[in-house]
This record gives sequence, structure tokens and C-alpha cells, in this order.
Amino acid sequence: MLEDTGERIIPKEMNPENGMLLEHLARYMFALPYVYGRVLDIAAGSGYGAQMTAKKQKHSITEVIGVDVDPETIRYARRHYHHPLLTFKEADALDPDITDKLGTFDTILSFETMEHVPDDQAFFQNLLKLLRPGGTLILSTPFGQGRGRPANSIFHYHQVTEEEFKELFRDYPATSFYYQRGVTIEPKRAERHYPIGVAVCRKEEGSAPSVLTVSIQHGTEGPVYIVHDAANGEHMVSRERFYHILQNWDTQGDAKG
Repeated sequence: MLEDTGERIIPKEMNPENGMLLEHLARYMFALPYVYGRVLDIAAGSGYGAQMTAKKQKHSITEVIGVDVDPETIRYARRHYHHPLLTFKEADALDPDITDKLGTFDTILSFETMEHVPDDQAFFQNLLKLLRPGGTLILSTPFGQGRGRPANSIFHYHQVTEEEFKELFRDYPATSFYYQRGVTIEPKRAERHYPIGVAVCRKEEGSAPSVLTVSIQHGTEGPVYIVHDAANGEHMVSRERFYHILQNWDTQGDAKG
């Protein structure tokens, strides 16, 4: 059994109406429409969210990797949360070699993580390296008094202001900001206080591959698109993502299908 630190979410040990639990579940539910391909849940904790993602998005993903720095947490996740597309691994979000160990991803989920790391700049550099060109990052964090000021929790190194939060995503060409209050995640409304910020951002597309191989498999719920290129390898994508790739692909290249 994992130690209940007061910050750790352990659904099997919690009242299903617990407010903190519901807030965390709401973030994973919010992220589902954005999830595709190879997925990383960084600081996955007890593993419930990574499993939810694998189950709910099994037709649009190739795999989910849930990582955490604590070995006991990873052992717990492996015992309690299973899915054929899900793997849990021990990894440090600040490890400069994390990309060599985990590879790259189409989608990264990072919920309530950055406030727990001493160097959020190094953390964001790793996220950028881990995310494939055109990939999507969904990240949340609680707001506070800002860097260098006391945080609201003894477990947090810092809690950024809303302005500092927005500045973190300057390396991404397209970012949408949402705000969470309870289980509601929405665009900001005037005169409403939100304790948590959520960002959905897309990494800049890389140079188009010279050869793009596409196969279409017909499943019970419609076609499944498998795309292979030299930069990203083989990965499953949604229909919308497939057409987006084609629109941005160098039409002078060769397409095989």
C-alpha cells in the first residue's frame, strides 16, 4: 500500500466523492480528445490516469508510458492498473538523458508536476525534447504567489502566477489556456477565481519527411490510420490528425499506401 502523503492520489483508498480525486480525474477526462499516438504520462503517480487514457483512447493510441521517480509508486501502479497498451517505468523528469531512455511522444500529459520539481526550466526543456514535432502537451499546475515566494503546500517548490504560467510556453507556436475550478475546466471567465491553470500546446512541425508511408486498417469502429516516416517511426493517428499530416507534407515526396 502506498503512503498517503496528503498530495498523492490513490483512488482505491479514497472516497469516490473526494474533491481532490475528482479534480484529478477531470483533468484526464479533459485531455482525452487531444490524446493520440504514443503517449507519455509524466509523474503518473499511482497509475489510474494512465490506465484511463489507455482504455478510453485505445483506438487512437499506440501505447501509453506512465513514469514516476519513486520506485514504490511504480510497483504499485504495475500491481493495480493494467492494460495491453500501458507500461509503467521508473524515470526522473529532470534526467538530461530521459529522451534516450524513453524515446519521443506524440502526446505528453503533465498534471500537477512542475510545482514538485526544483528546476522547472530543466523540466520544460525535457518536455520539449520528449515531444515529437507537431505533438501535443497538456499540462496543469496550481497558481500561487510566484517564483521565490512561499507556496501553499510543503510539497511544492514554487507555485507560479498566471502570468508566469503563460510565459512557460513561449517555445510552442500554438497554445490554448484553460482554467480549472473544481471539476470544471473552461476558458477564463471575467471575475471568476481559478486556482489551477491548464495549457494545451502544440510543438512546431518539423521538416516534412521525404517518404511518407500510410496504411489504413478497417476496425469495428471505423478506419485506423497508421503513418510511418523516418523522423517519427510508425504511429497510429486519428483521422483528423492524418489529414493534418497530409496537408503539411511536402507534396514533392513519395506517398505509399
